[in-house]
Amino acid sequence: MEQLQSVLNQINSFVWGSFLLIPLLLLTGLYLTIRLRGLQFRVLGHALWLALFWRHEHHKATGDVSHFQALATALAATVGVGNIAGVATAIGIGGPGALFWMWMTGLVGMATKYAEALLGVKYRRPDARGQQTGGPMNYLKYGIGGVLGGTLGTAFAIFGAIAAFGIGNMVQANTAAGQLHATWNIPPASSGLVMAVIAAVVIIGGIKSIARFAAGIVPLMCGLYIVSCLTVLVVFADQLPGAIALVFADAFSGTAAVGGFAGSAVILAIQMGVARGIFSNESGLGTGAIAAAAAITDKPVRQAMVSMTQTFIDTLVIVTLTALAIITTGAWMEDERGSRMTAWALNQALSGNWGEYMVTVGVSLFAFSTLIGWCYYGERCIESLVGRGGVVPYRILFSVLIYFGAVLSLDIAWTFSDIANGLMALPNLIGLLLLSGVVVKETREYFAREDWRDTD
Repeated sequence: MEQLQSVLNQINSFVWGSFLLIPLLLLTGLYLTIRLRGLQFRVLGHALWLALFWRHEHHKATGDVSHFQALATALAATVGVGNIAGVATAIGIGGPGALFWMWMTGLVGMATKYAEALLGVKYRRPDARGQQTGGPMNYLKYGIGGVLGGTLGTAFAIFGAIAAFGIGNMVQANTAAGQLHATWNIPPASSGLVMAVIAAVVIIGGIKSIARFAAGIVPLMCGLYIVSCLTVLVVFADQLPGAIALVFADAFSGTAAVGGFAGSAVILAIQMGVARGIFSNESGLGTGAIAAAAAITDKPVRQAMVSMTQTFIDTLVIVTLTALAIITTGAWMEDERGSRMTAWALNQALSGNWGEYMVTVGVSLFAFSTLIGWCYYGERCIESLVGRGGVVPYRILFSVLIYFGAVLSLDIAWTFSDIANGLMALPNLIGLLLLSGVVVKETREYFAREDWRDTD
């Protein structure tokens, strides 16, 4: 196992430590931000209104789930242990400055998410059952076309189907089971079995069942967790200005690394911030486009605006609150790691062990919802590779691995997930750059209409 971990560490260092993927992620988002003239900032208010309050679409529009259900499905898949354990890991290793780079990933990532969703809807196709299916495997294949497009689309589908077992399955189940055992002494085998059975029941109904579940659970779990973190920030309000100043200072100086060459701590802060930022909001991975493609809509730009709020909610709200709770309480300097660090932070403001309880509930809900969303992503990828016949076996395998993820020691799962994320991102980012002209053209045509704010 140690030898395998060593090999994975070397691969991970190549994927994320090279001067390729991190600049490509940030520069793609920045490039799209410039070409779209800062659209994520200009129309954010309207996008949030569409995402959270608007519930109507033209009766002739095609699709399978509502705008909100598509957003909830994407949020269910992204708001997971990365928002609790992943943020703590980033700050514990990279220092408070990692939060700054998570912010940068989120801000430019909103433009990336917008482009992914727009292309996901534009190039979607009906599957064998008449349901809309799309995502990078579609817009790479049909948008770019030719050998290059087909190769990139196939590569994404392969990496996506495999990555779902890491980022969307075993990491989530393992973290949830570990937290439940630490807090209430629930055997991992029991929690793993329960998660596997309930997940199987939900995912067997396909996207409509998944979307209904997500629309019900996501607002509840996000609301409870946000209130808990805000309570910490109110109690430690006097520490908040210093914490924010530390984030900015540490982003360019670094405090986490000991020894090594000058600037090594800064590089570590950037690497951890971007890697965990992507793990959390998935901007650049292309997965949000798979959920967006199922939305009932006849306007790709409208769904793209809704989808980009996912990154805002995930990173600029939930990740930020988690990180500031950890920094203001000094939890990042304690001898804790992962979700235990976040629990320690919340315990400083909530009486008794309520902080730990809230983290346990949050980790469990976040992890389970991520399982559901990522199973849908994985099955769409496998369907694009082998057809509809591969979906049911994939669902069975996915459910079984939830149990094994809960009971096995999976320190290597985080490393595996980072590698899989990087391999997914590469073909998708190449596609976004090549198809950026399509995104700009669709966007300009939509906003050139005088009635673009109308939602009838």
